[in-house]
Amino acid sequence: MSNLVSALNGASAQGFAQVRDMGLQGMITLRGDLGAAKLKKAVKAAAGGDMPTAGHISLSDNGGAAWMSPDELLILVPYADVDAKLAEIGTGMGDAHHLAVNVSDARCMFAVSGDDALVREALAKLMPVDTSASAFKVGQFRRSRMAQVPAAIWMAEAGEARIVCFRSVAQYVFDLLKGATAPGSEVRYHAK
Repeated sequence: MSNLVSALNGASAQGFAQVRDMGLQGMITLRGDLGAAKLKKAVKAAAGGDMPTAGHISLSDNGGAAWMSPDELLILVPYADVDAKLAEIGTGMGDAHHLAVNVSDARCMFAVSGDDALVREALAKLMPVDTSASAFKVGQFRRSRMAQVPAAIWMAEAGEARIVCFRSVAQYVFDLLKGATAPGSEVRYHAK
């Protein structure tokens, strides 16, 4: 039996901010009527938090749910719990129209941490997103492009951003983030 490893097996880099592979992360794509009571209840049971509003992520101690589109959420759970959470969602949804798929091994997650303004600057170098503290607050969630690939980002807290991308482009995204945080490349656009 092979050992399970994340896309970059815990890689990290230190520049003016730290970039690190977040390891194995359970991720479930859930599609359906986001206004339906059954779906809201299933999300709360699986992710442990409230249903996110458009453009936001709702986090709890055990996971979270991110708004991806008007009929899609990304459910974050511990990697080892994905199968059980899929079963919970299926039971909770019953015969209500929905799609729940384990996408854990098709995605990866990175963190960029350090000085809040510099973390935001690193993201702004790579994405067409206003990452200023006034426009991109903790709990907001954005899907966009990071250079040439799709990515999703959120501020987990002041000074720490999380990035989700496809596993197939993990090395590319890691190298982009490493370059964006290279020592001496600070622009200090977001500095107060």
